[in-house]
Amino acid sequence: MRVLAAMSGGVDSSVAAARAVEAGHEVIGVHLALSRDAQQTRETARGCCSLEDSADARRVCDKLGIPFYVWDFSDRFKEDVIDDFVDSYAVGETPNPCLRCNEKIKFAALLERGIALGFDAVATGHYAIIDEDGYLRRSLDEKKDQSYVLGVLEKHELDHCLFPVGDTEKPQIREEAAAHGFSTAGKPDSYDICFIPDGNTQAFLGARIGLRPGMIVDQDGTELKQHDGAWNYTIGQRKGLDIKAPAADGRPRYVTDIDADTGTVTVGPRAALAVTRIEADRLKFLHPAMDGEFDCDVQVRAHGSVAACRARVSRDDDRMVLELTEPLEGVARGQAAVLYLPAEDDLGDIVLGSGTICATA
Repeated sequence: MRVLAAMSGGVDSSVAAARAVEAGHEVIGVHLALSRDAQQTRETARGCCSLEDSADARRVCDKLGIPFYVWDFSDRFKEDVIDDFVDSYAVGETPNPCLRCNEKIKFAALLERGIALGFDAVATGHYAIIDEDGYLRRSLDEKKDQSYVLGVLEKHELDHCLFPVGDTEKPQIREEAAAHGFSTAGKPDSYDICFIPDGNTQAFLGARIGLRPGMIVDQDGTELKQHDGAWNYTIGQRKGLDIKAPAADGRPRYVTDIDADTGTVTVGPRAALAVTRIEADRLKFLHPAMDGEFDCDVQVRAHGSVAACRARVSRDDDRMVLELTEPLEGVARGQAAVLYLPAEDDLGDIVLGSGTICATA
């Protein structure tokens, strides 16, 4: 099988490429250039797309004796990830850019080009499993599981994916990289948003959205202070509100709602964050069981807790409603709701599909 190994320059993709080679595939390494102004080092880039990462990926491919290429996807990354990130905040949503990057760039765009060039599959260092029936499952390393950010893919894309490290825990992956002599063996994991080098999300958004003054109000409508833009806030936020007047009960306030049209940011007690109903659209179907009415689990953040729910899915209307058995906090529009079917075997839970949260109650 001809395989494109997506080389991020990290330890996981390094070992994934090595395992693909050891499995007897014809492997070519590809590093995705996602910025025309890539930072030189990870200390300044804070993410996974620096020039240092590209050099690390090249060294791994040299050790494996496989070809290495850099593909420029910077224009598509700006349109599908960066612009989407800004636009989502501008309308009061809380997007996940890493999830969107996986959906639009690391799989859709990469697979599109790879298949056009005659490749059969893409191998990545994601911690997830494709079982013998072709369904997406959680990784066996629960702490590193990335099935959530893969839950927005299309089924036909998963059919062309290999996740060679999904059945292994991270410490073993580092040991395996060291045994190969990879310089990435001790490299720290990427963090933060790769296209915001200094980590200052508010400054990044402010420069692109601009000032849009509005009011922070209490749940009864009492005006508490003016703000420069609703994009400064996310559902569940407690720090940085800078409200001088204390709440009536003296307890901390949290952002409970954002109305980007009026610029109104509502705050209230933590109890007001509790959500028992989630509505989502832009559905992705990864398993036949995601249809009609059924019981399952839902996860709404990459590292968030899982809640049991009763799902009602309408394929015709491209919409689903989830009634939670226990409330979740900090659920925001723009996040992905990924559905899971608890496993009855030794593998991880089965990913049924996902939707983008459009309303909560």
